[in-house]
Amino acid sequence: MSGNKWNGKHYDDKSGFVSLYGKGLIDILDPKEGEKILDLGCGTGDLTQGIAGSGSIVRGIDYSEDMILRAREKYPSISFEVGDAANFHTPQPVDAVFSNAALHWVRDEDGVAASVARALRPGGRFVAEFGGSRNVGTIIAGVEEELTACGIDATSRNPWYFPTVGDYSSLLEHHGFRVAFIHHYERPTPLPDGEKGLDHWLDGFADDFFPEFEGEEKTLAYKGIKERVRPVLFKDGEWVADYWRIRVVAVKE
Repeated sequence: MSGNKWNGKHYDDKSGFVSLYGKGLIDILDPKEGEKILDLGCGTGDLTQGIAGSGSIVRGIDYSEDMILRAREKYPSISFEVGDAANFHTPQPVDAVFSNAALHWVRDEDGVAASVARALRPGGRFVAEFGGSRNVGTIIAGVEEELTACGIDATSRNPWYFPTVGDYSSLLEHHGFRVAFIHHYERPTPLPDGEKGLDHWLDGFADDFFPEFEGEEKTLAYKGIKERVRPVLFKDGEWVADYWRIRVVAVKE
């Protein structure tokens, strides 16, 4: 699991696009009244609340205590707990496991698949979207080039798991799933706040690359990264992150 320092308020203020893009995934989940559903990597709970609106019995788990505290504050009627996506248990089998923009943070993908399979009843569904192969590739290249110039091996610090369709389908089939649908697609994502947009993204998601950087040193590193990626990612006054996503629906057999 990544060591990224999550801040629930910063996440809501600067990364609201994560939940916004995830709303369409709830339509694919198609939650029904009375269904038991687990939101895996629920963040600050916005999509958990969206699922609850269907009348389903939903609970959320997230690795970050700060995110869970924020979710409980926002949606006190929903059950939220701190938990590890690669090793969690449910009191009883659930009808569906839902996950948006979370599983690329878990390098133990085998543990995730095993835990999801264990949580689902036979015939239960797993509906997820997360970063796939090539996700934020330009940003990663910019970070690696900048840190290499500082004498740091950035590759070893990369916290993310971005699989191909083939890799992820095979993983799920190995754990007893039938993959009903899987799609790898490009989703360029505008980052809010103009020139500062990439700074906010790096603050929110890239802590693992900069553990020893503080203050002016980090500001200079960010400036160097932005200079490297600007020709590709800065368009019409805003940063547009080069997102590639995997969206999957799988059924436990």
